[in-house]
Formats: sequence, C-alpha cells, structure tokens
Amino acid sequence: MANESGQVYGLTILSPIIEDQWVDIDHTTQLRWYLCNLPRDHMSPFARVSSTYLARLVILDDVVFVGKPACEEHLKSRYLIFETSFDRDLDTYLKRMATEVPQFVHDVWQHCVGYPGVQNVEAFVAYMKKCQVTTTFFFADVNDHTVQQSLKALQTQSTLTHFIERNQGKPAQEIQRLFGEFLKHLDAAQPPLPGGRGDKSNAEDRPHD
Repeated sequence: MANESGQVYGLTILSPIIEDQWVDIDHTTQLRWYLCNLPRDHMSPFARVSSTYLARLVILDDVVFVGKPACEEHLKSRYLIFETSFDRDLDTYLKRMATEVPQFVHDVWQHCVGYPGVQNVEAFVAYMKKCQVTTTFFFADVNDHTVQQSLKALQTQSTLTHFIERNQGKPAQEIQRLFGEFLKHLDAAQPPLPGGRGDKSNAEDRPHD
C-alpha cells in the first residue's frame, strides 16, 4: 500500500522554497548552511521526535534532463524534500514534530512558501499534508516492530556478537556461567539512544573474566 508498510508510515513532502531577490542571502543558501551543520547522530533533532526510524532533508534545485526520448522540463522553484519513516500515524507524528522540536522545525520551514509556523499545531499539520506527495512502492524491512523494539533488538544482536567473540574456545561450563551474567546485564541495560550506535550501549558495560 502506498505510504504504508506494515505499521510503518513513509512520508514524502515537497515544500517550495521562498524566492526573494531582496534579501542579502537567499533562502536556499541559508537553508543549505543550516542543514549542513545539523548533527547526524543521537544529537540529531529527529532523534528527539518519538517513533522516527529515519529522516532525510534534501534541497532540489531542478530536475535532471536525462536525454531523449524524455522531454526537457524545469521546476518553477526550488524545493525542500523531506522524507521520513515512523510508527503510524501521520497526524500524530507531525504534531510531535511541532511540539517536540519546534525550534528546529521553524528554522527549516521558515524558508518555505506558505509555512504557518508551529504555534498553531493544527495549521502546521494541515500545511505539511498539503505539501505531501504519495510515497509509492514503500517498503520497510522491519515493519512489525516499534522503533524502541527495533533498537533493543539491534542492541541485543551487537552485544551477543561481542560476547561470542570474547569467549570462543572457553570451557562449556565457564561459558554457561558467563552467559548467565551477560543476560543479567543485558536485561538491566538502558535502551540505546535513537541515532546512536547499538554497540556503544550500556549493555557493553558487562563484567570481564
């Protein structure tokens, strides 16, 4: 189904960027500078938006002419492309963007035509949905678990791999004892941070023999 794969929603939004010849630095350039300096790890603003799997922001200057038999066409303005996938549903996610990272949202979309701000959450949701295009052929490789469940699974996979690497060749009785301690630490570990690396999670703070 378009836009959805299991319980995961794929959102694609194209927002036209303001063209203003009277500003010293045009909106596209300001937006490029801002996006280039965004953190991409657990400090990313999208790591603070609940239920985000991944997110991408791209500035589209124009479409590429690939040659005949295609027709040469051009966009009437530059666009900000926003792609993200998250646990359903759409309205809830957009409201979270407006309330959980309002300054980030404003810093980005203030450069786009028709942006109403985030003070009126319902108006922001309506604006984003107006800019939405259908995400066709959307596929999520994990579509039946939440973001938190997926992060925990990745944490378990990573820490189990390290456990196996460290304990190869040891006597079976010793491995059994160490594995029991490993499970206790894994159960007590804090879930990994969104946007972080699972192999750096608290589950790695395990006892060594």
